Amino acid sequence: MLRRILAGSLLAALLALLLGTPASAAGAPADDCRPLAPGASPAAERAVAAACEEVAAGTWYSWGGGHGPTPGPTYGQVDPDDPASEHDPERLGFDCSGLVRHAYARATGEDTLNGVASAQYYTHRTAERFTPGQGLAPLLPGDLLAWGTSDHLVHIAIYLGAGRMVEAGQSGTRLTVSDVRLNGAYFGAVRVQTGTVSGPVLDTWGSGVWTKAEPATAAARVYAFPGPTTVRVRCQKHAERVTSDGYTNDVWSYLPDYRAWMTNIYLRGPAWLDGVPACP
Repeated sequence: MLRRILAGSLLAALLALLLGTPASAAGAPADDCRPLAPGASPAAERAVAAACEEVAAGTWYSWGGGHGPTPGPTYGQVDPDDPASEHDPERLGFDCSGLVRHAYARATGEDTLNGVASAQYYTHRTAERFTPGQGLAPLLPGDLLAWGTSDHLVHIAIYLGAGRMVEAGQSGTRLTVSDVRLNGAYFGAVRVQTGTVSGPVLDTWGSGVWTKAEPATAAARVYAFPGPTTVRVRCQKHAERVTSDGYTNDVWSYLPDYRAWMTNIYLRGPAWLDGVPACP
């Protein structure tokens, strides 16, 4: 879920200056946890408030924390790759995605972002996406920032505005407010749609099912669904014929939240999906 992502403060400040966004809120205390810019939706502001309550309470980072049957802090697990996590089973708290899940559950009254960082970033509840090249200028408080690669996102945090974020960082630390790290591992941001989701929404089946950059089995891999997942589908078209798990189909669907294609074999429904338009 989380691996350490380190960047020098000088680099972060330089990138922020080049993007026209300060590295931190001017004159704001280092631990100032609140929306630091206008424009966020009421739900996004409630999510920020919920995360900031945990900062104020001194809640621990705990690997695997926050992923119980319902949102909220839980005791963590030992991360086999991080010796600092040896006490996480004794610490009631959150890991990065557990905090995001809790914050948006408090904001919406529903468990809208249950899952690890990749599932949250690629959520079908997406209002808008932002690339690293866009920097921080278009972001609003409550947007989710992600680090890693398309097929393996390793960290997620909640933007506060003015170059600051609230995050569950790493074992041995408490939840904190930090400068956004605009380093090479920064993958982009997503704005959460807490209202009605537009477009056909379908369920996948199977495990380890890869999405592709193009509707072809030889195309570059984008992301593998670890298990059944709810996805938005923009359109579908006939392309390469695929045989897998006892089914054959030549229809592929475009998933806008992944910017990728997947064979309709792994989308629940008929070979040509009802209610999904043909791609231009």
